[in-house]
Amino acid sequence: MPWKSAMVNSIKIAEHDLVLITNGSQFSGLAIGSMTAPPKSGLARNGTSWMLWKTLAQRRPDFGNPDAFTNHTDQSTLVSFTVTCTTPIFAELMENFSGREAGRGGLVTLKGSNWLISIAVFQKPIFVEQSREVYVLWGYSYSPHKAGNFVAKSMTECSGAEILHEVLKHLKFDAHLGHIMNSSICIPCLMPYANSVMLRRKRADRPLTVPEGSTNFAFVGQFCEQSDDVVFTIEYSVRSAMTAVYKLLNLDKQPPPVYKGWRDPRVVYRVFKALI
Repeated sequence: MPWKSAMVNSIKIAEHDLVLITNGSQFSGLAIGSMTAPPKSGLARNGTSWMLWKTLAQRRPDFGNPDAFTNHTDQSTLVSFTVTCTTPIFAELMENFSGREAGRGGLVTLKGSNWLISIAVFQKPIFVEQSREVYVLWGYSYSPHKAGNFVAKSMTECSGAEILHEVLKHLKFDAHLGHIMNSSICIPCLMPYANSVMLRRKRADRPLTVPEGSTNFAFVGQFCEQSDDVVFTIEYSVRSAMTAVYKLLNLDKQPPPVYKGWRDPRVVYRVFKALI
């Protein structure tokens, strides 16, 4: 049921109801900036997801330790950004730079960037009625608290224009910098808990998807414990929901097996080829 008010603190549950809780949120406190303004920190807006988990964990130690994921925003903060280019010049320059058609291939990491930026041009169309001239790219930083190489402040303090300027300077697109800046819109997004799923933790810091003894209650999402699986993927969240429903409804079913990429000879070959 939708969260209506801080005054709502109980919901009646019928005999055959199931309660599935998303404990924690990578996007809690998310803040959006603009071309001219940086995102305003959303740490004060932790949201009900973290607070509910904290309350539950205080009563049941086997419900995990949310503090392991919320108390280290210096390590978990991620800044991402989208750039909408109204002319194809950026996409054309990126094709020459990467040797790949725009929208094909993976991320390009600017390894010399203090912010450790990665970018990718999306394959069209991203939105309805996107014209042939318009391209959209996406990027993110794993070190947003450091000062930029060309913009002398942290990425968390930067407007979209400043982030785009930093990217263009790293790519050495100086000859077209003014044209791209004037024909593009860069929107930054600050996410204080985006990387919290990857913080150092103990096994007991995440509760089991279906806690021991539970018959109508389960945790789903990125912050429940599922052995032999990797967080930060849609598959992890989907698998948790499948596990919860199958077990609580006593269905004779199991989620699909986890893909073992490191055992795939084709993957091993590609990794070895990339390394050498």
